[in-house]
Amino acid sequence: MNRFRPEPARRAGPRSAVLLVNLGTPAAPTAKALRRYLRQFLSDPRVVEIPRALWWPVLNGIVLTTRPAKSARKYASVWTAEGSPLKVHTERQAKLLKGLLGERGYPGVDVVWAMRYGTPSIAETLDRLKREGCGHILVVPLYPQYAASTTASVMDDVTAWMRGCRNLPQIDFIRDYHDHPRYIAALAGSVREHWQRNGRGDALLTSFHGLPQRCADLGDPYPDECHTTARLLAAKLELPENGLVVTFQSRFGPARWLQPYTQPTLERMARDGLKNVDVICPGFAADCLETLEEIAIEGRAAFLAAGGTKFNYIPCLNEHPAWIAALADIVGARIGGG
Repeated sequence: MNRFRPEPARRAGPRSAVLLVNLGTPAAPTAKALRRYLRQFLSDPRVVEIPRALWWPVLNGIVLTTRPAKSARKYASVWTAEGSPLKVHTERQAKLLKGLLGERGYPGVDVVWAMRYGTPSIAETLDRLKREGCGHILVVPLYPQYAASTTASVMDDVTAWMRGCRNLPQIDFIRDYHDHPRYIAALAGSVREHWQRNGRGDALLTSFHGLPQRCADLGDPYPDECHTTARLLAAKLELPENGLVVTFQSRFGPARWLQPYTQPTLERMARDGLKNVDVICPGFAADCLETLEEIAIEGRAAFLAAGGTKFNYIPCLNEHPAWIAALADIVGARIGGG
């Protein structure tokens, strides 16, 4: 039996395309939508590295019966009239990047976006690009720091799509950009702009998404890349030694995750007498549930309850012009001659 999909006739289209990929989002802030989303997300063996025979009963018998309603309430607290914040920002980033690349002499390069989990999927977006005759696709996972559970999972999904193609386009990947000078400069610029508008807190805390410690022990470079980003950001801001605190958020389950954890650190800082803290999440290219709800809402509440008086969340880079320019630099060297 032929395992390849039929090859439709190609239409005239862009010679090259950039595919921005982010994690994903449910279609709506409802338990039903969250159940569908979480099933796909938590079924990825890159995300949950537990043998299927052990994980499947837990996922289907416990997690998917208890977590969707709770997660739906969290999503509802940050949902916008246009939809999920992550979807809104990713779509805008693609549009702005396409415009800037055109201004820089790449008018024939399309920029599209997809989600690893949810819609639009990577496969359906690649199908469309291929139908349009795109011969070179640069896949850009919007994760600054590489992790097997994020960047490598995107690569898994792209290669799964490739296995069904007979006439493949050229596919390239951006692995990470955790130390790219323009990315670091954009982060530093956003911090300085926040300080100019709101004043400077007593401490600057960076919160990166967490990862089970076992993943790092097995060789995942993610924690090293997070610390490199933080070190470069501190240097760009000319902070003194120990002038920037590195923490990790979003732990799930009983296993030990990368430490120190964000919320306990915020609570300890407040109990130790620190009154005013600035928090930034450099591991996220766009604001989402993990930044807007977990940090800007839950983190703020925990810090204030422990004795702090002012919690300042510095938004993700989102559509900041310096970030779009940094993205254009990151992809510009890889998409060829315009």
